[in-house]
Order: sequence, then C-alpha cells, then structure tokens
Amino acid sequence: MKIVFLGAPGSGKGTQAQRLMAEHSMVQVSTGDLLREAVAAGSELGLLARQAMDAGELVSDEIVLGMLRDRLQRPDIESGFILDGFPRNLAQAELLGGVLAELGKDLDAVILLDVDLDILLKRLTGRRTCSLTGKLLNIYFSPQSELDACTEAGGELIQRADDNEATIGNRLDVYRQQTEPLIEYYGRAGLLHKVDGQGDMDAVYGRLVAALGLV
Repeated sequence: MKIVFLGAPGSGKGTQAQRLMAEHSMVQVSTGDLLREAVAAGSELGLLARQAMDAGELVSDEIVLGMLRDRLQRPDIESGFILDGFPRNLAQAELLGGVLAELGKDLDAVILLDVDLDILLKRLTGRRTCSLTGKLLNIYFSPQSELDACTEAGGELIQRADDNEATIGNRLDVYRQQTEPLIEYYGRAGLLHKVDGQGDMDAVYGRLVAALGLV
C-alpha cells in the first residue's frame, strides 16, 4: 500500500508507521532522512540543500520533491511505502500528487491519527529522559514506579529544551494553520481515514490496520 500519515506533533505517527512497516513490509519514507542522506552523499540535490541550510534558509519544496521522486523509484518501494512528515501543507500535497501521477503511484490511503489537544500537550511537555538509563518516560502517563525507579537510583528526569509549553504550543499552531487543511483536501479525494490515536499503542495499531483493511 501507498500511504500518507497525518497527525499533529505527539500523535504517534512515527511509532505507528514503524510498526506498520515492520509487520507489513512497507518502507517508511522520511523527508528528513532523505535530506541527511543526500547531503552526506554530496549529490546534486544534496549540495543545493546544503547551500540553503548553510544560508539559514528552508530547503525548497522543489529540492525535497526531487529527492522524493528519486526515492520512490527504488525497487524496495514496490512493496509499499509510508510518507511520514510530508506533505505538510496544501502546496506540497499538490506537488506530491504531480510526482506520484508522473511515477504511476497513486495513493491508497491517507491516515489521520486523531488525538485531543490536551493529551498532545501532556504527551509532549511531559516527556522526560532518565539520566541513568536513557529511558524515555512521561510524568503524566508513565507508571509512578518507573519514574521513582529512576530518581531513587540517583538519576534525574531530564526534559528536552524544546519540550516546553511555549515551543510546543507554537508547533501545534503551525500544524493547525498549515497541515490541518490537508484533512479536507484528502477527504474530498476519498482517501482520508481518521483513526483514534488515543489510548494504548496496541489498541491504536489495531484501529489503524482495521482502517487500512489489513486485518
């Protein structure tokens, strides 16, 4: 299957995409990974991306789409792919549609992992890393025994600098303004499947594969 994942920061897109990839032989295509790979390889597109980044500019949609076009022509894509993190806005969605049509690879589904805003804020602002074990915990959702195990052993629960409420609030605002319009866009195309992203990860995954008809 050829799938696009949508969802706000903290909705669990990456986690669910990884499991879907592992259990159904799909390839996760991340534009961030493509950029890093192209820059490291020193390809023509990678050099253009490097120039933009060195100048403190965003890498243009045309450069990202060029990398994506190349990636979607590799043989491993034939088993299916998951696009996570792209498109992020209507302009990118339209450009992506053009590339897919050019390659003869129509999307099968667009998955929206739907999570309440208050839960998203707690998922993101509550994230902590145990300084001893590196284990990722959450002060709102992790069992108290796991939190205590870290601190009682002499460790600290460390919060990432960008996991503060102001930064996360801004990320969610950007999502609402730029990415939420894709819900209607793909809904009109008959591709959108809304999946409840709240609750146990296994339960969310069960709803996801049911929506895709993979059960």
